[in-house]
Amino acid sequence: MNAVMHPDRDIVHQIEELFDQFGHGHYDGARAEPVTARAHALQCAQLAEWADAPQPLVVAALLHDIGHIIAPDAAIDDVHELRALGFLASSFGAEVIEPIRLHVQTKRYLVAVDPPYAQTLSPASVHTLRLQGGPMSPDEVNLFATLPHAAQAVSLRRWDDLAKTPGRITASLDYYLMLVEAVRTRPFEAPRTVIGAADMA
Repeated sequence: MNAVMHPDRDIVHQIEELFDQFGHGHYDGARAEPVTARAHALQCAQLAEWADAPQPLVVAALLHDIGHIIAPDAAIDDVHELRALGFLASSFGAEVIEPIRLHVQTKRYLVAVDPPYAQTLSPASVHTLRLQGGPMSPDEVNLFATLPHAAQAVSLRRWDDLAKTPGRITASLDYYLMLVEAVRTRPFEAPRTVIGAADMA
């Protein structure tokens, strides 16, 4: 069952409902991870906060995989960040949206520029890396590095990879939803680049 989104309803309430209804299950098969989607999101946000990240980046860390929660029954693919953008873009600015938009491509970037990084990936991340195109080419690496939110996306990606510890204690979802409320802002128009999920089929 996939979530039904309601554009006329409050975004923070919808995010809370998504985590409550669909965030407690474990992925299975090739994308299996040792924590639930909700635990992963909370751990990622906590790591961002521990790193003294600005509030919008903490919110991006919390919401980076919400595309999986919106469509928990979707086949393994590389477009969950697109589903997230469609849901979030009318309520958050570039400081939230861009790291989310780029976090899949950031994995490809890091594998290309930091070869030992590939050894830190979970089996599920290794599997999806192949679906997402593998390491970036040198031209893609150079272009990615020029993007305005590339550094934030790299930070988010590293927290993402670390936020998979069973049983870790985190702050509550309600706590992070207060940050979501604090940073919600004007509608966002995605830039057009040759790198990044907004432009990829």
